[in-house]
Amino acid sequence: MIIIIQMYYCKKIIVFIVLFLYLLIIIECSSNNGDVFRIRDGKILSLEELKEDIKNTPVIIIGELHNNKKHHDFQLRIIEALHNNRIPIAIGLEMFQSGSQKTLDGWVSGTLSLQEFLEAYYDDWGFPWPLYKDIFIHARDNKIPLIGLNISRTITQRIAQNGFSSLTEAELKQLPPGITCNITPDYREFITKAYRGHSFANEKLLIQFCEAQMVWDSTMAWNIMKYLKQNPGRVMVVLTGTGHAWKLGIPSKLERDPLFSYKVILPEKSGSIDRQDITIKEADYLLSENHAS
Repeated sequence: MIIIIQMYYCKKIIVFIVLFLYLLIIIECSSNNGDVFRIRDGKILSLEELKEDIKNTPVIIIGELHNNKKHHDFQLRIIEALHNNRIPIAIGLEMFQSGSQKTLDGWVSGTLSLQEFLEAYYDDWGFPWPLYKDIFIHARDNKIPLIGLNISRTITQRIAQNGFSSLTEAELKQLPPGITCNITPDYREFITKAYRGHSFANEKLLIQFCEAQMVWDSTMAWNIMKYLKQNPGRVMVVLTGTGHAWKLGIPSKLERDPLFSYKVILPEKSGSIDRQDITIKEADYLLSENHAS
């Protein structure tokens, strides 16, 4: 009798443990689905709903705070969701200059060692490898093209310090054709809002910063369009800082062509990017601050 009672309670305990673990899995899966606010109608979307919303969009721009690992985890989940849905994707990277494309190709093909890739990574980017590691490993393991979008830091730094007019003829030749630097009041207002934490000693420095950002955005947009023209049918998921991801950043420099239609996902951030005052003219979705912080 005692043995039977013990077996009965053991089974009850096992059932309880199984149900508890199952509940934890459900909670974790729910958390991983994300908490995405759709700006046009205020609806909260799961990851699956977001994927359905964006899957036919040629350019998907996901803004990030570079040092926030949860932003990169969310970017990876979007990449995985699209890839698992058999959508041919490429990953566009602010983290690499366009001149580093052979390095990125070597990494994806498996001909470049981790040490070789890390050396190139830290030449181009200053944020710790562990923040981005899972994205790069996933791209290599699944042969997803990685595309360098960025411009030489020396050029953007020179513009920020001395203005667009200070570029030498050799530096101008490094820019994509047709790039100009006309700072409109709307663009200046956008930069002031997007980079609310920055302070500028005077008007001249603000304008030079605007010029640097405009050249930066224009170059990345040009590289996005170049790749998609050469690879019709691909969807590009663009990973970049929030300041470049706003619709008045990179998206405004994309040609008005269905090939380059886009959706913008920004991480919510109290005081600068929040659902109370952002509009559809600035982004399409916000990743909940509670989820992303």
